[in-house]
Amino acid sequence: MGDDLKQDISVDGMSALGRELAAKPAGLEASAGILLAKRFLKVRDREGLVRPLEANKAQTEFERARGQHNIILKARQMGMTTWVSGRFFLKTITTPGALTVQVAHTREAAESIFRIVQRFWDEMPEAYRTGPLKRSRANVRQMIFPALDSEFRVVSAADGNAGRGLTIQNLHCSEVSRWKGDAKETLAGLRAALAPSGELVLESTPNGAYGCFYDEWQGAKESGLAHHFLPWWLEAAYVANPVTDLSDEEIEARDRYGLSPEQMGFRRTLERSYRGLRSQEFAEDPERCFRASGDCCFEIEVIEKRLLELGDAAVKRRHGALLVWLSVRPDKEYLVAVDPAGGGSDGDYSAIQVIELAGGLQCAELREKVRPSELSRIAAELAREYNDAMIVVERNNHGIGVHTILSLTEHYGNIYESDGLEGFLTTATSKPRIISRFGALLFEQPGLFHSRRLLGECRTFVTQANGSTGAITGAHDDCLMAMAIAQEVRAERMVKGRR
Repeated sequence: MGDDLKQDISVDGMSALGRELAAKPAGLEASAGILLAKRFLKVRDREGLVRPLEANKAQTEFERARGQHNIILKARQMGMTTWVSGRFFLKTITTPGALTVQVAHTREAAESIFRIVQRFWDEMPEAYRTGPLKRSRANVRQMIFPALDSEFRVVSAADGNAGRGLTIQNLHCSEVSRWKGDAKETLAGLRAALAPSGELVLESTPNGAYGCFYDEWQGAKESGLAHHFLPWWLEAAYVANPVTDLSDEEIEARDRYGLSPEQMGFRRTLERSYRGLRSQEFAEDPERCFRASGDCCFEIEVIEKRLLELGDAAVKRRHGALLVWLSVRPDKEYLVAVDPAGGGSDGDYSAIQVIELAGGLQCAELREKVRPSELSRIAAELAREYNDAMIVVERNNHGIGVHTILSLTEHYGNIYESDGLEGFLTTATSKPRIISRFGALLFEQPGLFHSRRLLGECRTFVTQANGSTGAITGAHDDCLMAMAIAQEVRAERMVKGRR
């Protein structure tokens, strides 16, 4: 279509080009956009040469599968920031009244992105730059095109008011996993500024199985984000001397991903250079690339293998907060473990685990921000559903209120007691014991556990510098603690039952 894009060098011509592209079906529009980028935009390549922006394999795959709202999980240096910058630059200069905002994770990164956009403009034909694309301002990472009433901004997520008071048509959030401060609040403010018909792209390399980007990736289907996973081997430059003397792990990777000897050679150089961070920096699959930082308390390889085996829950309730894998059987006994929190939209998550008493098999799991009264009601309903199961509540903090409601409001009597008191008390003495027991079960019998949320928390549960254990900053351990308590009480009851 390249030769057909001969528009008048005028505001009307640019606008007509934008309308022509917007009117095309998705597949044709994507192909036209790829050709338009190659024709009009120039970038500096890896060798330092200025050349046309010709879509590579990763960029082409994204362009042809993108939706209105997108999230990209990618390996390093796949060219996605450059591509999205180019797409949005073209939309800005062909759509009157458009505001494009790109948000980088640091001010230095914002400067780098703006240099890419500046080059797009610098390399445009002079007739455009002195005509419809003449700028009234080009400073502080901002371009304004008065003739089109359009604007392009590059800001930093460190700027607390990024996006406030604006109406954005094109929003690109780069390296979201590395945003400092309250990334969720910053992203929420930007989303609120996005016009209903606006286009959104969130993209990042992974940075641990926690935080804003991880949560966005995990919840993408529910929030209407189109998934795009871009592994490292889509980049043609990622090759090295071929290797054929492969280890068992390398043979498995070669066969799983269809890698060539040259790609296996590159993969081996990554292993030497990045070691444990290879799967994070050069992603191979969307599960294992989210690695925990710090000294994880559990066997990462076991967790990752189990994650690859998991399917979806058989039943989802409460908009996906309550997952059910195994329904009740009349011949089984069950245990319901509850880890309470304060609840509310600004509080922590509460968690419930339902397990079979005999074997410890996970049957159901709740993870939701609910107040103690609602949590008590859900726990009682689950316990009644699962053959009037015993409920064990962590009695630290909010647990006392949950016990009171279970007794006085829900009138549920099958409550776990320890030392004459209702509930399980997590202390500096009991916590290492229950975590150790759960870790042993996870290592020896990973098939007991069906929850991605639970296993995700396991990857970010680490030994801190002072020797204590807990979730890494920004992560959660609610499902994990509920399961650890469930397995501890189950073991205790099984011992008593054998006496």
